[in-house]
Amino acid sequence: MGGERRERGSSDAPHAPHAPHAPDTPDPRAEADAPPRFACDAMLGGLARWLRALGYEAAFEHGIEDAALVARAADTGAILLSSDRPLFERRAVRAGEVRALFVPRHAPVHEQATFVLRAFELDVRPPRCMRCGGALVEAPREDVRDEVPPRSLRAYALFYRCARCRGVFWHGTHWARIEAERLEIARQLAAR
Repeated sequence: MGGERRERGSSDAPHAPHAPHAPDTPDPRAEADAPPRFACDAMLGGLARWLRALGYEAAFEHGIEDAALVARAADTGAILLSSDRPLFERRAVRAGEVRALFVPRHAPVHEQATFVLRAFELDVRPPRCMRCGGALVEAPREDVRDEVPPRSLRAYALFYRCARCRGVFWHGTHWARIEAERLEIARQLAAR
């Protein structure tokens, strides 16, 4: 929901997952019918933000080392997204213990996002917080009054709060551009 906000104070194909647990027990990291989560490398911060706008959790940490990123993806069950070919030579990725997808580095971020969703046969979902990936929950105007500029408070009826970072969002002037891009990506995916 990238609307206005005011902050306060490998291979080119997905790798198959490897079950690191006993085959007759469910993977404790997986939630039934939960959408996949992504872990983006240090080169894909823009992609992480757009995956969030498209409704998916996408972790990104600037400057994270490859080993730490692979370990985090393994620990959380996130799909690793990277533009760093040597990362795909790491044992956990090669062995399929960590699902991973090589994302072309020089493609525009919207093309990268479409590429990822297409690779995993995913659809555009309701947006998440573009800052942190948390769920957006409708917030009563009275609850956000002190966090929204007066002009926006008068101009907009719906406000949202991120359940994780507590940021406040609304469908401000640039939301139309974000929503247009979301719709275009959904259109491209429907044509698959």
